[in-house]
Amino acid sequence: MVLQRDQPIPVWGWADADERVTIEFSGKTFTTKAGSDTKWRLDLPAMSAGGPYTMTIRGKKNTLVINDILLGDVWLGSGQSNMEWRMQQLLPHTKNDIDSANYPMIRLFDVRDTISPSPLADVSSDGWRLCSPQTVVTFSAVAYFFGRDLYQRYQVPIGLITSDWGGTQIEAWMSPAALRPFPEFAVKLASVEENPGGSLEQLKQAFARKLADWQRTYTVADRGFTDKTSPWSAADLPTTNWRSMQLPGRWEESGTLPDFDGVVWVRRQITLSDQQAGKPLVLHLARIDDVDSTWFNGHKVGGTSPFDAQRVYTVPGSLSKAGTNTIAIRILDTGGGGGLFGDPKDLFATVGEDTLSLAGSWLYEVGIDTRQAPKAPNLLFSQNSLTSLYNSMIAPLIPYALKGVIWYQGEANTDRAYQYRQLFPGLIQDWRNRWGHEFPFLFVQLASFMNDKPQPADYAWAELREAQTMALAEPKTGMAVAIDIGDSTNIHPINKQDVGKRLALAARRVAYQETGVVSSGPMFKAMRVEGRQVRVGFNEVGTGLAVRDKYGYVRGFSLAGPDHVYHWAKGTLNGNEVLLSSELVPNPVAVRYNWGNSPDGNLYNREGLPAVPFRTDNWPGLTIDKQ
Repeated sequence: MVLQRDQPIPVWGWADADERVTIEFSGKTFTTKAGSDTKWRLDLPAMSAGGPYTMTIRGKKNTLVINDILLGDVWLGSGQSNMEWRMQQLLPHTKNDIDSANYPMIRLFDVRDTISPSPLADVSSDGWRLCSPQTVVTFSAVAYFFGRDLYQRYQVPIGLITSDWGGTQIEAWMSPAALRPFPEFAVKLASVEENPGGSLEQLKQAFARKLADWQRTYTVADRGFTDKTSPWSAADLPTTNWRSMQLPGRWEESGTLPDFDGVVWVRRQITLSDQQAGKPLVLHLARIDDVDSTWFNGHKVGGTSPFDAQRVYTVPGSLSKAGTNTIAIRILDTGGGGGLFGDPKDLFATVGEDTLSLAGSWLYEVGIDTRQAPKAPNLLFSQNSLTSLYNSMIAPLIPYALKGVIWYQGEANTDRAYQYRQLFPGLIQDWRNRWGHEFPFLFVQLASFMNDKPQPADYAWAELREAQTMALAEPKTGMAVAIDIGDSTNIHPINKQDVGKRLALAARRVAYQETGVVSSGPMFKAMRVEGRQVRVGFNEVGTGLAVRDKYGYVRGFSLAGPDHVYHWAKGTLNGNEVLLSSELVPNPVAVRYNWGNSPDGNLYNREGLPAVPFRTDNWPGLTIDKQ
C-alpha cells in the first residue's frame, strides 16, 4: 500500500472490547485499547516519503503483518463513468500506455460498487495492487494518467484509490448532514434517515414483513365489505354521499382519481319495462383495468382478471325485475390507469332484442387505497439514492490520510445545473469536514457532448459547466477544462490522457504549490463596451493568448443586446484581449464563449490550455425552474 507522507497516519480497526492493540512500524511501537464498541484507532507520527516498510499489528489472540508499505502521496478519484472508464475500454487508443505501465512505486486500490442506506465500516475491494500492465488494464484511465504524471515529475510513491460509479448523481455521494440545507431533498432524506443503522438486506426483510402484514389485512379492510348487513354490492344501498364519474374512461387519465391504485366500487341503475323483466340480460362492460367482480341486484354474476379482456356476463331472468335494477362493480387497480375503459359502444346491456346503453354517469366510492400500503424504501435501493454511495464507498475510507481528491462527475446532474451551484461546493466542504483536513480538490469540467443548434442558444450542459467553474471559489480547488477533447457522439471521450495531464497541472499548482506553473486556460476577467464593439480581458493567459486557427480568427463568441438575444460575433486578438462585434448587435451588453454542448471555440493560451467557457449575463436559463 501507500500511506500519505508528511501527515499523521491514522490506523484503525476492530478487536474485542478492551483488547490491547500494539503496532510496530518504522522501529517504533504504539499501543492502544479497543473501546466498548470494539473499535480502535492510532494516529502514527507523520513521516517523509520512503519505504518499503513493514507494519505489525498485534492483539491478544492474533497478529497481522503488512509488508511493502510506501510513504508517498495518496489521491482519491471519484465520480461517475468518465472517472470510472477503464484503460481497457479505451483500447486500442491506450495500448502503448498499458504495455508500458510498469510502475511498482504506483499502487492501485479500487472500491467495488456497493450501496448502503447507512454508513458501512469497510469497503469491498480486491485491495492494493502494484501498477503493472496486468493491473492497470482494469483501472480508471483518468486516475492512472493523473498519477503517472505526478510520479514522473516528483518521483515519490503514488497511491491511487478509485471510488466511482457510472451514471450517478452528486447527491448519492453526499452525507445526510451535507444534504440537510437543501429543502428539496427533505422528504427523501427523511425516508433515508428513518432507517438508521440497518443493512440494506435487513431493511428489505423488514419491509417484506410489514408489507405481508398489510396484505393479509387489506383485502378484508375493503370498505365495500366491512358492513356485512349492507355491502356495497347490495341493490338497495344508500349512495347519497357517492360521487360520479363518466364511464368508460380510466380514472387516472380523466383526473377523477389521479395517481390512484386500489379498489373502487362503481354503481349504476337501469330501468326495465314489464316486458323486459324476468328475461335473461347480458352485460357488456367493455374492459376493466385490472380485475373486476360484478353484481346485479346484489347477486354476483361474474368476474374477470385480464385487464384487456372484454367483460360479458349473463344475468339470469330470475334476477331482473320491472323498474329499477342495480349494477355494482368492484374494480381492483394494481397499477397504471385503472378503471372501466374502452369504446362507449362496448358498454351496454341487452335484453332480448333491446339494447340499453350503460355509457355515461356512474356513481363511485373508494374501497381501498393501496397508496396507504407500506412504501418500499426505494430511495435506499439505488445507486442514485441520497447518501447511498457516500455511505458505502466514501465513509468507510475515512480517515485514511489523503493528499487530495480528483473528481469527474456532473453529466447526471445537467438537468439541475443551478442546483449544482450549491450541491458541488456542499460535497467538497462535506468531504473535507469528514476527513478533518482541507485537502486539495481537483475536478474535470464536462467535456463536449451532443450537437449544437445553428444559432446561439441556452444549453443545460453549458449551465452545468458554469456551476463547476463557480466551485473554484472554494479554497484549494482546481479545474481541468475538457471542452476541446470531448466527442459530440460519445459521452465517454477517448482522450483521457490529456484529462489526466490537465488534472496533474492543477495538482502542481494547488497541491504541490509550484510557482510559475500555468495550470489553466484563459479565464474571463472583464468586458468593456466600446460603441458597437466589446473588449474582453482574461486572467490565466500564461505567456499570451493564442488562436488555434491558421487564419487567426477567434471562434466561439456571441453577443447580445438589451433584447437578450444572442448572435454570433466576429472576434480578433488584440494582445491579451479579444475584440468582438456583430452587425446584428449594435448595442452589445453581454458576451458568451463556448456556451453549448459541443462548441467550436478556439481560444487558448500559448501553453495549449483552452479558455474556460463563460457568460457575462445572469439571465435565467434552461434548468433554473427545475429545482
